[in-house]
Amino acid sequence: MAILVCGGAGYIGSHTVRQLVEAGEEVIIADNLSTGHLYAINPAAKFYECDIRDKVALKKIFAENKIEAVFHFAAYIEAGESVLLPLKYFSNNVCGMEILLEAMTESGVDKIIFSSSAAVYGEPERIPIDELDKTVPTNPYGESKLIMEKMIRWVSAAQGVRYVSLRYFNASGAIEDGTLGEDHHPETHLIPLILQVPLGKRDHITIFGDDYSTPDGTCIRDYIHVVDLAAAHLCALKYLREGGESNFFNLGTGHGFSVKEIIEAAEKVTAQKIKTMLGERRPGDPAKLIASGEKARKILNWTPRFDDIEKIIATAWNWHCIHNK
Repeated sequence: MAILVCGGAGYIGSHTVRQLVEAGEEVIIADNLSTGHLYAINPAAKFYECDIRDKVALKKIFAENKIEAVFHFAAYIEAGESVLLPLKYFSNNVCGMEILLEAMTESGVDKIIFSSSAAVYGEPERIPIDELDKTVPTNPYGESKLIMEKMIRWVSAAQGVRYVSLRYFNASGAIEDGTLGEDHHPETHLIPLILQVPLGKRDHITIFGDDYSTPDGTCIRDYIHVVDLAAAHLCALKYLREGGESNFFNLGTGHGFSVKEIIEAAEKVTAQKIKTMLGERRPGDPAKLIASGEKARKILNWTPRFDDIEKIIATAWNWHCIHNK
């Protein structure tokens, strides 16, 4: 039986495929390559160039392969862009989930592990954020992820699909051997943007607002290494295989770092001064997002291996130095 990884040519998807292959799993990748990369496709996996909104193509994949479970990474992820282009996010994310669930249920596949987001919480009422806290997204991206979670839950109740929904906090870093890393075009995530300054790709990094209700006025986020995120998906698969009931989990370290603290850590890692400029706040940016990861630790038996922000940034720096020559 195989694992279908939708979005397996992307950042988190490709790292997860690597771990699945290393664990001896048969892996099928479906990716339309709109944000993924051919070079990131694991040679041990079977690849279909496919948009998950194409039901005919999905049904072909299910017909040609004995698929046990689906890992779903195939979604647009940029909160800022979603505010400007909400329909792009509802089309790809929400409609994509609908078609995927239809194809799964019609093909008799009853397990899905979903790449959700801390964006479902919006502006949190307390820190750290617990899984049972209110979900009031502040941007269409977070709204789309919350709708996708609800869709899975209702399909689970109606048709017996079991799921694990993993609410990521800020994915970061790269695999330690430097073969896979974060490669978005255009790049919008903080750590790779910061690293573009010492790489000579940009003159400065813009800090979007310094008047948030945080100690230094800049946004605070919980940064979780991509290798740890990938490992959590394998823990979730084991959990479902062993009969675990449908559930949802935060994935984070429980530690937060401000934008200014990340810049300072990057300066230490790169041994270079990083020029900054102050910009206006971006719409939809909560002041502070830090996870309570106790539920995942207790139920999924998952513990992040990377808990030092400089080590996380160092793996990203290694990848960028190798791939930006």
